Amino acid sequence: MRTLLVTATEASTGKTAVALALAELAAERGLSVGYMKPKGTRLQSNVGKTLDEDPMLAREVLGLDAEMHDLEPIVYSPTFIEQAIRGREDPGELREQVRESFDSLAEGKDLMVIEGGGKHTTGGIVDLTDPEVADLLDAEVLLLSKYRRGGDVDDVLAAVDDVGDRLLGVLFNAVREGDFDGLDTEVVPFLEGRDVPVLGVIPREQQLAGVTVEDLAAELSAEQLNDAPGDAFVERFLVGAMSGDSALRHLRRTKDAALVTGGDRPDLQRVALEAPGVKVLILTGGFRPPGAVVGAAEEKGVPVLLVQSDTLTTIERAEDVVRSGRTRDAETVAAMRDLLHDHADVEAILGDGEGGQLGDGETETRTDDDTDTDGADE
Repeated sequence: MRTLLVTATEASTGKTAVALALAELAAERGLSVGYMKPKGTRLQSNVGKTLDEDPMLAREVLGLDAEMHDLEPIVYSPTFIEQAIRGREDPGELREQVRESFDSLAEGKDLMVIEGGGKHTTGGIVDLTDPEVADLLDAEVLLLSKYRRGGDVDDVLAAVDDVGDRLLGVLFNAVREGDFDGLDTEVVPFLEGRDVPVLGVIPREQQLAGVTVEDLAAELSAEQLNDAPGDAFVERFLVGAMSGDSALRHLRRTKDAALVTGGDRPDLQRVALEAPGVKVLILTGGFRPPGAVVGAAEEKGVPVLLVQSDTLTTIERAEDVVRSGRTRDAETVAAMRDLLHDHADVEAILGDGEGGQLGDGETETRTDDDTDTDGADE
């Protein structure tokens, strides 16, 4: 049996979608596949009520019948962290708990896919960072990273050092079109020159990067004040706390954005409607805008959402919705599966690199220079 741990240089890098998509691809090759997320990091409250939908999605997508307490044995909440700092959590007992859950889930499996929690360093307080989990479970490590600027390579190299000899390779995810050339012609050769295999470059897809206005409204318990469609995607949030003229200059430079401002700022609301990149107005404090604003927004196809919370609370909640990937579902996993098939060396990831069984009766022998990143910039 092989064990593959999917970790990342930072949170919200697509670990769930990649982990489950790889599990699906392995299952299509005839392998019996299990899943585990040792540290639950997507939480509803500080006391540890878990909101982590990843294991539940894994059960749905992979047809698992495992119990949640095995799929996610540790709820890594702020309260848990505080207790650990105070010495009230025993790292040895926690490691044994993770190991026992793993052994139960791994019975009869050809491949276990382990999803990391947060970023690769999460869990250090109890000696359960992702590299330490990999050592505990004898796992190979696939390291995910985004790429926006050259300095991101520092984070990749630091994570590679932490993972050590268990590194299978690096997978760049959600890469914008304008960043492909530099990544392909400079960064990939640089990393491979340092003996860091790059196993794929996944392009950014809007379906996987944002949240629809409709979903956002549901998560914020917002009232929609007009009949504009809610299918536009939102990826960023702007706080409307400036004057109309300066706001317009700023708003015209953005795209796929939500403007969050008080319902008592009709001047700013009108200005926002002149910016094509603003896809929705989110009005806070329960203040209803003038009817003329609502009507103008509907003519332009811009939904107007009304929430009772203040602007800061609304921004924090909205950003959390996008970060936590609340749009993730079986369709999202299917989209990632297609992306991996087209832009990653799936055989290098799912094969054992030493003539290992791929699940279809064939074996593959891979040498160090068989890693293929061709097509990553297609």
